[in-house]
Amino acid sequence: MNDRQAAVTEAGGRRRWQALGVGLVATFMTLLDVSIVNVAVPSIDRALHATPSDLQWVLSGYALTFGLMLVPAGRFGDARGRRTAFVVGVALFALTSALAGLATSPAWLIAARLLQGVAAGVVNPQVIGLIQQLFRGAERGRAFGLLGATIGISTAVGPLLGGLLIQLGGEEHGWRWVFFVNVPVGAVAVVLGWRLVPARPTGQPDRHRLDPFGVLLLGVGVVLLLLPLVQREQWHGAWKWALIPAGLAVLVGFGLWERRYAHRQTPLFDLRLFGLRSYTLGALIALAYFGGFTAVFFIFTLYLQIGLGYSALVAGLAITPFALGSALASTLGGRIVNRYGRPLVGIGLVIVLLGLLAVVIVLRNSPHHSVPLLTALPLLAAGLGSGLVITPNQTLTLSEVPVPQAGSAAGMLQTGQRIGSAAGIAAVGALFFSSLASTHGDWATAFRHALLLAAGVILLALVAALVDIAMGRRRG
Repeated sequence: MNDRQAAVTEAGGRRRWQALGVGLVATFMTLLDVSIVNVAVPSIDRALHATPSDLQWVLSGYALTFGLMLVPAGRFGDARGRRTAFVVGVALFALTSALAGLATSPAWLIAARLLQGVAAGVVNPQVIGLIQQLFRGAERGRAFGLLGATIGISTAVGPLLGGLLIQLGGEEHGWRWVFFVNVPVGAVAVVLGWRLVPARPTGQPDRHRLDPFGVLLLGVGVVLLLLPLVQREQWHGAWKWALIPAGLAVLVGFGLWERRYAHRQTPLFDLRLFGLRSYTLGALIALAYFGGFTAVFFIFTLYLQIGLGYSALVAGLAITPFALGSALASTLGGRIVNRYGRPLVGIGLVIVLLGLLAVVIVLRNSPHHSVPLLTALPLLAAGLGSGLVITPNQTLTLSEVPVPQAGSAAGMLQTGQRIGSAAGIAAVGALFFSSLASTHGDWATAFRHALLLAAGVILLALVAALVDIAMGRRRG
């Protein structure tokens, strides 16, 4: 290789990592908005005179439309190129963030949040598809390591950043800055994304139709599954749970349609991917793990702010050790996942479980004023374990997926994560509030009971990981 060829190769390498950097910024921004708004709810309530149902839609409407868009947007990126989808998604996210910050009524804010979720669902599968497209081998592991760190930090640091922005902006208008902060970041990401993200996927673009009936079936199925979960507190009566089997029936219909459609055209999602053990068990691990660890932050924030009276800023600081541990271990996990495989995920899950059980132990008979300090070390350990779960699992789950299907495969994986998060928060939250009622307002006991259930959900992920390890050894 002569000097000119080496320089071109080096420049191409730098460009790939720069494109990834832009993608990670966009991912951080969209995932941050899942958790950052939680601490802004009291301020939004006072400023807009919102009802409990309004506030629930502000929080859950984003997650609902986010989940709806993942697979169709991933398929679009696979077929027509990821740059256009990424740039349009980021631009829409910045615009809808500005609209949310300018809201003068609950209805305005809810509409902006629903559109924000759509934009986030367009952006995220493009980033994972981009990693699959641009990186191979150990480099792909490193790239997923950075993505895992981004996911872990954005999920955990949301309450801290939200608390800081509200404190700086004031109780009356600080919540608006939770949304406005996305605008300049999004504008820069649009410009850099257009310059750095490749315009076309590898090979010839797929000009086949994008399976509109499949999009409709998947959308209806996901909505029916998520609606009773996100509206669990507002919709009274057992009838709402009938939507879940209805949603599952629609998703079965989606699967049958996709099998038939695949004989004539490229389907929205290729069901043959579930024939890959790495993809199927990895998706189950992600579903269960996100159901457990997302619920932990939900109940911990409630316990600290409402139960113990801590400020949003202190509540955010209390979760920071988890974020730091997750960031450190995600980077490491991405580097070593190709060497250790699924056992690394199993080790991470065990560490997470031990960290959560340590939180339960240290809070027994402990003074309330020292909760953030007592939980710092156990949460740091749980964060380290989480970093060895999210990144390696994502790398292994997508390792055998062909690049032309990377976006739709990533979209389905993330849809499972969104469903898992909603189901976990619903189940753990229900136990938390019922325990709170049965103990006549004993927040510490309610938190411990709910935390044990969250640990039980994460244990299901460990079982799936152990099954994969056992099957791998038997085959080997």
